[in-house]
Amino acid sequence: MGVVQSLGQITDHPKISIDSREYQRIGLDKQYFEGRFPNVKYLNMYGDQRQRQYVTLNMMQVICRRMASIIYNEKSKITIETRPANSDENGQAINYQKPDEADAFIHTVLDDNDFNKNFERYLESCLALGGLAIRPYVDYSTKKVKLAWVQAPSFFPLRSNTNDVTNAAIATRTVQTEGNRNVYYTLLEFHEWSENQYTVTNELYRSEASDNVGTKIDLGVLYPNLAPTAQLDPAVFTRPLFTYLKPAGFNNRNITSPLGVGICDNALSTLKQINDAYDQFNWEIKMGQRHVAVSEAMTDVVFGDDPSKTPKQIFDPDSNVFIGVPGDPDDVGITDLTTPIRSQDYIASLNHFIKTLEMQVGLSSGTFSFDNQGLKTATEVVSENSMTYQTRNSQLTMVERAIQELCVSICELASATVVDGAPLYSGPIPTIDQVTVSFDDGVFTDKAASLDYWIKAAAAGLVPKRVAIARALGVPDDVAKQYAQEASEESQPALPSGEQGGLFGGDGDS
Repeated sequence: MGVVQSLGQITDHPKISIDSREYQRIGLDKQYFEGRFPNVKYLNMYGDQRQRQYVTLNMMQVICRRMASIIYNEKSKITIETRPANSDENGQAINYQKPDEADAFIHTVLDDNDFNKNFERYLESCLALGGLAIRPYVDYSTKKVKLAWVQAPSFFPLRSNTNDVTNAAIATRTVQTEGNRNVYYTLLEFHEWSENQYTVTNELYRSEASDNVGTKIDLGVLYPNLAPTAQLDPAVFTRPLFTYLKPAGFNNRNITSPLGVGICDNALSTLKQINDAYDQFNWEIKMGQRHVAVSEAMTDVVFGDDPSKTPKQIFDPDSNVFIGVPGDPDDVGITDLTTPIRSQDYIASLNHFIKTLEMQVGLSSGTFSFDNQGLKTATEVVSENSMTYQTRNSQLTMVERAIQELCVSICELASATVVDGAPLYSGPIPTIDQVTVSFDDGVFTDKAASLDYWIKAAAAGLVPKRVAIARALGVPDDVAKQYAQEASEESQPALPSGEQGGLFGGDGDS
């Protein structure tokens, strides 16, 4: 492909085959996610142009934060089991005394990187911008595996299909002050994968303009210990070193692109309507402050320190409510010029647009609402057949797969990295199906409704009482049986022998 000496944009690199318009779309998503918009320009009553700050409700960030919290949070659990479940001669399960070696190593790495908290946080960016890459690397100063979080604007597919990304470039931007100006450095890390070879190539570019990648320079300027090319052993690495996660759903913006689309990508027009309505509502409140017209004869003349300035007529120097107008005091009097604020109209409009947005992004109707106190989140329990529950399940499929791939990549990288004469990890490398992710479903569980359901099922004789206790309280069967027995003893101490009473009476097995 020839030697690249300078780049205007990263997508100009000959190895990168993605449509540059995809990153224009990501840039627009980023603008909505950040809630940064230009000031509003308007003409005042004298025809002079003014400008004011544009106030947004920023619903994209609200929705992505809400969705990220119900998809993955600190109660989620990752389990790796590389040992056989049945390994004795009789086919009986062995109760291992020590944790699985791969499981212990993976959790050490995840804990060092505070994975649960960081993954939920970066998941917001993934849902908003349409993608997220996680790349494990070795920090030789600490001799530990660390995780680099690569957001959508910094991830560039090389060769891929629409199902998966196996070759990619990762951009890292650094800003340094040299003299009296900022200098921008861009490190491009190319991961090129084939059946027989896995190559990582590094290129460094320098520019004095923030919107230009610049000229290719020697890596040693910023990264003296970084090799231009590294060959990774294909016998160890079964997949690319990075893991790419994109939201569920098809990229209808570019049907041949391997990149994902944000969950609000098809609802930007509705987001604009919400932002416009909220901005106008705020401006109406500001313009609706009380104004009272009074006769100039009722005001005092105030002379300033500067004799060249015109004296001012003021009714009350500590108030901005009163406006002096010329005329007969008897005719003018005190006239209230305040106009009523159309709060109900704006609130109704905002709620209408929010309901439309909920439908577009796959949330249950009523998840959000806007009233006189501001934006609210629904507190009612979400049922299993709700739109939010179904949307979450679609996202969980993508998230689970990404975590499984990440665990495999961590073990492969640690196995291939030798520090002080020994690999960082020498245990078994798990396969995808040996990594299990348990997500927290507590937000979708109504404990009162679940308890009522199992009480009725036990009372009707449909399930044993110990099963009802186990399911309603979420305890193991042996604990449930003990609870049933203790409840029976406490609830019927005076009953004659052979009689039973109470919902959970008996020996707990009936």
